[in-house]
Amino acid sequence: MTELMIVIQLTVSVIIGAYFYSQMKNKRNAKTSLDGESKVQMERLKKLRSISLNVPLSEKTRPQSFDEIVGQREGIMALSAALCGENPQHVLIYGPPGVGKTCAARLVMDKAKRANGSPFRPDAKFIEIDATCLRYDERNIADPLIGSVHDPIYQGAGAFGVAGVPQPKEGAVTRAHGGILFLDEIGELHPFHINKLLKVLEDRRVYFDSAYYSKENKSIPTYIHDIFAHGMPADFRLVGATTKSPRDIPSAIRSRCMEIFFRQLFPEEVETISKNAAERAGIGISDDAATIVGEYASNGRDAVNIIQMAAGVAREKGTQTVKVDHVSWVIETGKYVKRPRLRLGANTIGCVNGLAVYGSQIGTIIEIETVAVKTQNGSLTITGVVDEEEMGNEVKRFRRKSTAKSSVENVLTALQKNFGINPSDYYIHINTPGGAPVDGPSAGVAIAVSVLSAITGRCVAPDIAMTGEISINGCIRAVGGVKEKVWAAKRAGAALVIVPSENVDEIRDANGVHVVGVKHISEVIRLAFAQKLAPNTEDVGILSAQGLD
Repeated sequence: MTELMIVIQLTVSVIIGAYFYSQMKNKRNAKTSLDGESKVQMERLKKLRSISLNVPLSEKTRPQSFDEIVGQREGIMALSAALCGENPQHVLIYGPPGVGKTCAARLVMDKAKRANGSPFRPDAKFIEIDATCLRYDERNIADPLIGSVHDPIYQGAGAFGVAGVPQPKEGAVTRAHGGILFLDEIGELHPFHINKLLKVLEDRRVYFDSAYYSKENKSIPTYIHDIFAHGMPADFRLVGATTKSPRDIPSAIRSRCMEIFFRQLFPEEVETISKNAAERAGIGISDDAATIVGEYASNGRDAVNIIQMAAGVAREKGTQTVKVDHVSWVIETGKYVKRPRLRLGANTIGCVNGLAVYGSQIGTIIEIETVAVKTQNGSLTITGVVDEEEMGNEVKRFRRKSTAKSSVENVLTALQKNFGINPSDYYIHINTPGGAPVDGPSAGVAIAVSVLSAITGRCVAPDIAMTGEISINGCIRAVGGVKEKVWAAKRAGAALVIVPSENVDEIRDANGVHVVGVKHISEVIRLAFAQKLAPNTEDVGILSAQGLD
């Protein structure tokens, strides 16, 4: 019996030994196989890294200092004021693409880390994320922005999963702790992410939750207990950039941020960028070619792309200078559209220069022309303005009469009350040529002067531009975008710009153009018709009767 037991023990020992030997051998073979595969893949990775193309011109021309960011002096100053002080603020940067929003934020961050009294430490991070790439995951398995909990049931949970431990995974808000989180195209964030981000901005930390977490579980590491109890640090400053209008950004985000506007680049500024790009590309460019780039490229990114292509065309033709025909070929191939030129209207009866803004607060000149014909049965025709506009949201929408068309009706009432003009005595046709529909009440003053010019036969000086809403009593009310409008008038060559008195304080830099604030339509008429021109209608007495001749 004893011998039998010894045999059984020896047999079991041999089997167990064989099993462990087999396992160890398999492990060694697996390791050898993994080492071999790892070596092959490492060699492949090294080979891939040894291959590189030239640095793209867009990267070569990326601004490395504030002086290289063209046309955004005020925006950079505002951004520095918001981030480089003792109490940095959250910021939203608005503006068209390719004007330097991201580069400015990076450079201001570097400046803030060197500023006296700044809470940003020298090692503070600048975490940049494109909001268009952040997609909401209903299962909340992964959240690169806020962070998430990797529960044990998820594939790849590793040793923590085997131990039944939920593992918190930090997001960008924690990686940006102590620094800046830059969210490009913040207007594209999912509403769910916006709500979670607002909570993080308020608490300055991220709280996690998991059905697999229990504070009584002793197998869970101490640091995970601490994260679930006190949250993950997320004290940062948010800098969001968007090409959308401010009104398209949720008010809850806007109310927590300073708003800074980066304007569209002027043609001569784009010319400067194109010359710098050509220099860094190692090729020359003629002044005429740079001028054409400025006429077609609306931002620095477009300018660099045109120069890069034109440089390739120039080298194909055996020259080291980008010329007009090279740029013209690129523009034709790329179907670029020429930027609208700012120009004042002609010295014609009924023609007046109005001012407006469009897109990302871009000022422009709008020519308003009116024809008035004496008739027994008066009528009114309006072209070039929005007849109706749709408002509301996805739940409820409604249509209303355009504010521009309402402005025309206010004008006619004001003219009848203040100057005795009866609209029913005339066939009046008001038009805004150029193919750009006009909306908004700020064209009221220009429309009033245009109608009065058509009726009296008196021209308005072509170097005068104006903006302002007019009430039915003839009072001039404040309008938006006055600063941009004055810039447009100045660039178009206007000598006099008429604005509402309430808006005068908004204008800081109007060198080269005289800006006058007005409160009533009578003041506008005195300024607009100061130039004596021979009348050609029987209604010229209207102005004289009111003492405005």
